[in-house]
Amino acid sequence: MAPQIAPSILSADFARLAEDVARIADSADWVHVDVMDNHFVPNLTLGLPVVQALLQHSTLPLDCHLMIEDPDRWAPEYAEAGAKSVTIHAEAAKAPIRTLRTIRAAGARAGLGVNPATPVDGFEDILGEIDMLLLMTVEPGFGGQRFLDVVLPKVRRARELIKGRDLPIWLQVDGGVSAETIERCADAGADVFVAGSAVYGADDPAEAVGKLRAQAEEATAKADW
Repeated sequence: MAPQIAPSILSADFARLAEDVARIADSADWVHVDVMDNHFVPNLTLGLPVVQALLQHSTLPLDCHLMIEDPDRWAPEYAEAGAKSVTIHAEAAKAPIRTLRTIRAAGARAGLGVNPATPVDGFEDILGEIDMLLLMTVEPGFGGQRFLDVVLPKVRRARELIKGRDLPIWLQVDGGVSAETIERCADAGADVFVAGSAVYGADDPAEAVGKLRAQAEEATAKADW
């Protein structure tokens, strides 16, 4: 699969979200929405009402990343509202298979997210239940953090597991993705890249997306996976 870029609006201007989403409408593949509840992670961002409002203004599909305490309760509502991808965290879900299936039944891609210290091997048996595996490359909760290189071996391991099962699962990385790190992520096996500060911290977010895509495509073409 060709690399996909999903700018995170966590780094956008919350007072002008619709405008900032429009700035990357012709260059990005997704709008990545970080939903945080100040329980699962130590930050509070936005929730379902804001997502519903964004859906009225965005021409790009929404990729909702739920960093919340009770994803089993809330995840289906994001899919039913119109988000095209909804990711729950393995560390928070009490009934992940049921919730992933409910997300799919509502018409969205079902994603499973794991924190940096969470091994991926334990989820090998449920890979058939997901459409995307999200590997956090920072500790979740805040934007602008430094990329954790220690996660790269896990990205490679995740790619091996996916390839071994011959499943059409997207492998997403989120956290510290920038011009300095995206090639390493692509080389390790990632194909969907969440970038916040690297996009919205640039003078021209659309141009920044294009440059990141070019780097990812070049690295992917050289990768051995």
